[in-house]
Amino acid sequence: MIGISKLYCGTVEPSDALRYGRRAGKLPSHLLQFSADKKPVVVWNMTRACNLVCRHCYAVTASADRPEMTTEQARAMIRDLAHFGSPVLLFSGGEPLLRPDLIELAEFAVEQGLRAVISTNGTRIDEAVAKRLKTIGLSYVGVSLDGGREQHNLMRGSADAFDRALAGIRACKQAGLKVGLRHTLTRENADDVDEIFDLIEREDIPRICFYHLVYTGRGETIANLDLDHAQTRRTLDTIIDRAADLHARGLRKEILTVDNHADGPYLYMRLLREDPERAEKVLELLRMNGGNSTGHGIGCVSWDGAVHPDQFWRTRTLGYVTERPFSEIWTNPQDALLQQLRNKYPHVTGRCKSCRFLDVCGGNFRARAEATTGTLWGVDPACYLTDEEIGIA
Repeated sequence: MIGISKLYCGTVEPSDALRYGRRAGKLPSHLLQFSADKKPVVVWNMTRACNLVCRHCYAVTASADRPEMTTEQARAMIRDLAHFGSPVLLFSGGEPLLRPDLIELAEFAVEQGLRAVISTNGTRIDEAVAKRLKTIGLSYVGVSLDGGREQHNLMRGSADAFDRALAGIRACKQAGLKVGLRHTLTRENADDVDEIFDLIEREDIPRICFYHLVYTGRGETIANLDLDHAQTRRTLDTIIDRAADLHARGLRKEILTVDNHADGPYLYMRLLREDPERAEKVLELLRMNGGNSTGHGIGCVSWDGAVHPDQFWRTRTLGYVTERPFSEIWTNPQDALLQQLRNKYPHVTGRCKSCRFLDVCGGNFRARAEATTGTLWGVDPACYLTDEEIGIA
């Protein structure tokens, strides 16, 4: 996760994270990415049920052979996560609002001291649901919106998905809930980025995460729709330019990109040309971030209790919380995959091995690399930096 607005617009300084000792348990949510201890944010795909058929859904790769966790099993997991020190539990799906005990379990998570957030398609949120989510102390609602009306409906497989999602966003805002957007970039919707920025300004939406496409689940079937390297660079420039414009006009929006940590070095190199002094502070923050934190700063639990290194990497299972606690699975010193993910430098291959930004990027995204090369430590094809830029030309 690269905080474009934080880094480029100077709304965060290295001293901000150092003031809290870079401890995940003490950092405010907007600084968690700079923590030193990297207690994992946990994505819980709490149900496989969904009312949409999204073209890029990663979660469909998980097995349907095992039943969903029960409410009591979920409570036990939540207690363990709170005791372990996970700073955030993100309720996802499928569509989490289709699981009847979502509100009960989100409220329990808040009572246990966790920051509880949900990731939703927004179509199930009305005034009553939004008020209830606000009442239980939910920290944030992330609503997926993958372009303007036409493109979003195409991506989501529904003729009214856009209007219903927008109604859900407005209900959250009216209830006083912090709400933001999640937008997955493809060749089909990259031209809608300006429209999305217009929307967040018009609707006064405080946050948006732009996700790079990951080729897992249904996303594997549309890998050919991923942006090429030139398109990625143009799109990043648009995102940076629009974030800077909002900031210059006093409109404080949080703009982030997710799932391609080449964005960090790209932003740094742009700043190096424009504002070298700011660029050095950004490089320090990027090193604090450390790039991809799969199996370290983020983890995933599926609806059946399977633990994965992140929410996209469903083919790698570390254990089941229905059999032993997440905290034990996550700290198992005998798990070779986890140990490699937490010490990547000896394992990366190809151009990553000599890249001057390896400590900033973290070797980029393993799930996408494995999906395209067939090997765990293959090079992520979505890295769009040139050999000259990464210092190996």
